Amino acid sequence: MKKLILTFAVLLVAAACIFGQTATPTPKPQDDSDVVKISTNLIQLDVTVTDSKGNIVTDLKPEEFEIYENGQKQKITNFSFISSVRETTEKPTAADKAAIPLPPSQLRPEKIRRTVALVVDDLSLSFESAYQTRRALKKFVDEQMQDGDLVAIIRTGAGIGALQQFTSDKRILYAAIEKVKWNPLGSGGISAFAPIESTPDTSLQNTTDSTDPTDPADQTPASTGAGQSLDDFRSSVFATGTLGALKYIVTGMSQLPGRKSVILFSDGFKMFEQDESGFQESGRVLEFLRQLVDTANRLSVVFYTVDARGLQTLGFTAADAISDTSPDAMNKAAQSRRDQLLDTQEGLSFLAEETGGFAIKNSNDLSGGVRRVLDDQSYYLLAYEPDSDTFDPAKRKYNKLEVKVLRKGTSVRYRSGFFNVADKEAAKAPADTSPVAQLENALVSPFAVSGINLRLNALFGNDAANGPFVRSLLHIDASDLKFTDQLDGTKKAVLEVLAMSFGDNGEPVDKIAKTYTLTLKADAFQRLVADGFIYQFVFPVKTPGAYQYRVAIRDAQGGKVGSASQFIEVPNLKKNRLALSSIVLESLTVAEFDRMMASDVPVVARNPVSDTALRRIKIGTVLRYGVEIYNARLGSDKRPSLQTKIRIFRDGSLVLDGKAVPFDLLGQTDMQHLKMAGALSIGNKLQAGDYVLQVIVTDPLAKAKQQIATQFIQFEVVQ
Repeated sequence: MKKLILTFAVLLVAAACIFGQTATPTPKPQDDSDVVKISTNLIQLDVTVTDSKGNIVTDLKPEEFEIYENGQKQKITNFSFISSVRETTEKPTAADKAAIPLPPSQLRPEKIRRTVALVVDDLSLSFESAYQTRRALKKFVDEQMQDGDLVAIIRTGAGIGALQQFTSDKRILYAAIEKVKWNPLGSGGISAFAPIESTPDTSLQNTTDSTDPTDPADQTPASTGAGQSLDDFRSSVFATGTLGALKYIVTGMSQLPGRKSVILFSDGFKMFEQDESGFQESGRVLEFLRQLVDTANRLSVVFYTVDARGLQTLGFTAADAISDTSPDAMNKAAQSRRDQLLDTQEGLSFLAEETGGFAIKNSNDLSGGVRRVLDDQSYYLLAYEPDSDTFDPAKRKYNKLEVKVLRKGTSVRYRSGFFNVADKEAAKAPADTSPVAQLENALVSPFAVSGINLRLNALFGNDAANGPFVRSLLHIDASDLKFTDQLDGTKKAVLEVLAMSFGDNGEPVDKIAKTYTLTLKADAFQRLVADGFIYQFVFPVKTPGAYQYRVAIRDAQGGKVGSASQFIEVPNLKKNRLALSSIVLESLTVAEFDRMMASDVPVVARNPVSDTALRRIKIGTVLRYGVEIYNARLGSDKRPSLQTKIRIFRDGSLVLDGKAVPFDLLGQTDMQHLKMAGALSIGNKLQAGDYVLQVIVTDPLAKAKQQIATQFIQFEVVQ
């Protein structure tokens, strides 16, 4: 064991805690039979049918549907039913009596059953609504989220930070929920409605003025100077900000297969604006909303909206100062509240209904509303062939759809229609295809770009000289790069690298932008293509917390782009809680491992940096692992009293549960950085596939709730 520890010592100096090693899954190509399509030769739409109790009807036949485009009946050419019902064939994992946290399983693209974005409109939420929304989100992750769910919790007021990603990792979602708070810079107040200010009763006073400047009923709204009240102008600014964020989310979700759902928690927004004369008029909010609906309908995204205000009484409360207010002013203030509620709910209802979803309003059971949405994920796919007038801009700009179900007692929900621009024509819009734009688009995309195969593994470290930092190891598949022949017989490739770290507030923290030229001789070129190579970059960590590290690489000669990202939660070691470093891996043949254990001099057969980055182990070899232990409690003898064990998981199932063994110092003197190492034989009976290695350390000298520290790493077993 001492030889194992010595071999890992050098690399472990640069590796410390990392609490997240999951990457956003690369979406599989979309199956034409499972998406909404709008093209010049096919219109395909998803339709949900429910019975009188709100349950999904699953046994309808094609002849029971009728589709009308602009009032003209269409012939249904394709018909299918897509069910989201889970098959319970997998054996559940046994309960862990020791309450050791389970590592998150990696969700493969082919196992994605539901894609849900829970969007929190913190630009509009009141303080009370934010609290209720946070409770509903936590209950969703605790009780309603299932295997096969790809989920993102996104705030409209945040950027593309560490918590704004689709994942099956509940740790990331919990961290995102903690950031759901009232935004004092938004349009929401403390409660759903602003308190009414006291207005004296002047009805008995003599005045020659027909209006009372202290009566809200007679006040003329402050104007922006453009015929719009100041309050409406301010609310429309926040509403368009929300709708713009939603459009960005919807566009990103287009890369995922099948039907996608967005659950929007909001205090609502007005579709219409009011001019200074009190008349309603359409404005930029309605225009933004129509664009969002059209984008969602084209990209197979369904909106479900939740009025986070819950059930409102609309009566006066203790916060309202109405003792000196005239009866007329009180009535008009109450009516104003009713109008505000209805107007803001109208925007939520429109967005949901026009995209095939439904609105949840006037209910305090927000979790129950989310459950209704999750039960609404089965649907019918209907298709028809449009005629030549459908996309003729001279005849119409918008195509209205209507779907009827002939079976009695059923209700049908569907997308309202689409503008007369086919997807192919819409794709012709000019886009910035410059190298910089390609890198930036790959970097901010919520999904991995797979033109160049990358594997990212980020390691947190802390030393006395440099302080905390994260060293990111990126393994690059050189076979995806284009090498050109040079006059001297060498091969050349040019790489453009853009790497950034984002904090949990959505703001970028650090950035690297460089260009590298690889010039290789024939033998080095062959090795590079066969084995790939490692790119490393280091970012300092200014404060503990959640981070996301993203890197995009572009082949300047071949034009291919690849990207990878990783979520990391950096612990605060100053709290003196037990913590583990990231896990370092090394792959050895059995003969190499035997020679190392028999020799007095440590033998390193391969570079742990490469193995830790690639995380690929062959069957019949030995997997070596190493970690560092921080903040272990010391007994009266100035020595720790630790126990260690490992577990192996595959697809969320426990396949190896190691025995707990006492930790042996083996002559170590640095009690702040205790080194632990071990080895695991990858036998021929082990199937090829993805696995998770979990290292668990228990400190019985620590407080009861701080005795366990765990770390994990994903690795692949290959033939």
